[in-house]
Amino acid sequence: MTLDNRSTVRKVLIITLLLNLFVMALKAVVGSSTGSLSLLADALHSVTDSANNILGLITSRFSSPAPDRDHPYGHQKFEAVGALGIAAFLGIACFEILQGAVERILKGSDPVKISPPELWLLLLVLGINIFIAFYERREGQRVGSPILIADATHTMSDVWVTIAVLLGLIGVWQGIQWLDIVLSFPVALLVFWSGWSVLKENLPWLVDEMAIAPEAIHAIVMQVPGVINCHDIASRGVVGRQVFIEMHLIVDANDVEAAHRITEEVESQLEAKFRPVRIMIHVEPPAYRSDLISYESESKRG
Repeated sequence: MTLDNRSTVRKVLIITLLLNLFVMALKAVVGSSTGSLSLLADALHSVTDSANNILGLITSRFSSPAPDRDHPYGHQKFEAVGALGIAAFLGIACFEILQGAVERILKGSDPVKISPPELWLLLLVLGINIFIAFYERREGQRVGSPILIADATHTMSDVWVTIAVLLGLIGVWQGIQWLDIVLSFPVALLVFWSGWSVLKENLPWLVDEMAIAPEAIHAIVMQVPGVINCHDIASRGVVGRQVFIEMHLIVDANDVEAAHRITEEVESQLEAKFRPVRIMIHVEPPAYRSDLISYESESKRG
């Protein structure tokens, strides 16, 4: 069983793209008029927000969970690849922010000037960013979309960035010019942390890390009548998104039909617990014996 959430993902990404373009324009205009390094860096961060939405639309177009001849396991890893693209954009933004801050320290710059109306515009920007982050995360969790959850994480970092920038500009408004440069560094660190979080969440999917402990699968399978034992259990994917399970199953059956009924019940139990899931079972006769639940570790083989 596979779930196709791409229409919802595209709708959410289009809405957030339009909002992010509006936010980016506001930050760029206010940043240019005030000369604020931290705000211009924040505008650069918003450029990556819009780029991420476009990247998400592209990857969602190709990330169908349905298998075909060339992709028998579906195409959902395209979404994880898109999430890694978001991490790359965040890394670039981090570098640009740090570079701008160091250059301003070394070369100096004109003083930053900010007015109350410009501060109110930034409060509006903050409110829009908070809405985008919670909207994307809620929809991403509802439909199980890694690209929406990753983008929501990115946008949440934008919320903290904008808060830091606002604090700095309020300080500048009160005459503390150095706050604008100083706060550029934590902004960069927040951007970097967001990128690392996205990378850490999506690498297991791409490298086929174990999705479910074999002991948990074994416990469920052993409750099915007719099962003697199961071994060489392997799983990959992400629970709630798409999981693939394979195993060797020893059954108490002397004909194909009886073995088939037992495996159908095993699949039904696993489907109820871990759906959506695709299961591959290799059936073995009652006389076969193996106490090995999962594959041996590297340390045991050595």
